[in-house]
Amino acid sequence: MAASERSRPSLFWPLAAVVVPALSLIAKITAVHDEKLPRQGAFVLAPNHYSEFDPLIIALAVFRTGRLPRFMAKESLFRIPVVGWVLKKTGMIPVARAASAAAAKQTMEQSDALVKLGRGVIVYPEGTLTRDPDLWPMRGKSGAVRLALSGDIPLIPVAQWGTQNIMGRYQKGLSLWPLRKPVRVLFGDPVDLSDLRGRAAEPGVLNEATDRLMAAITELLEELRGEKAPTARWNPADHGQNETGRLEP
Repeated sequence: MAASERSRPSLFWPLAAVVVPALSLIAKITAVHDEKLPRQGAFVLAPNHYSEFDPLIIALAVFRTGRLPRFMAKESLFRIPVVGWVLKKTGMIPVARAASAAAAKQTMEQSDALVKLGRGVIVYPEGTLTRDPDLWPMRGKSGAVRLALSGDIPLIPVAQWGTQNIMGRYQKGLSLWPLRKPVRVLFGDPVDLSDLRGRAAEPGVLNEATDRLMAAITELLEELRGEKAPTARWNPADHGQNETGRLEP
């Protein structure tokens, strides 16, 4: 059995010493089928997203498996003194936002690095908090599938539910009482992209891969919630919203 990734000395140690005990008091996290997260080698983990508190929940669920939780972060954050240093030292990955040849090259380099270093990364395919009124996953973006397809990396869907009782969407501050609110995290099987390998540049391929991923995440969330999601996935553009959820002028 491979040694736990978190057993290697890193900046995660002092961070975990503070964050893990505090978070364990706030949330009682139950991870279901976390054995589906590879214990070694590269992976792309794609969760649903409806609360600013979500990343901490997913990070702890991943950390408990022995893997280190690394996220994609805005490139601008890497230029901030201290913050940028911490992001780099913990292996976070800058987001390639522009749809250009340079962005495609950056994605390929990031994917190659994940494979070479045997690391995983957590990517929110919605790109922001869902705008769906009932907190179902909305239309996804292609960042997660681009990484997975570029390096033939397992793309693992995951859903979590219960975080809204700690910090609701757009809520200011945390609802701490009662302590240890239950949150369930359900890991799924890797999304099958075998027929799309090497075809990322073809028209419609990234959309097809993203649709498969969002369907897998939604199915997991349906199981957690015990109800069916709407047939049509929420699309901000159909409701006069931009990427931030604000109404277009």
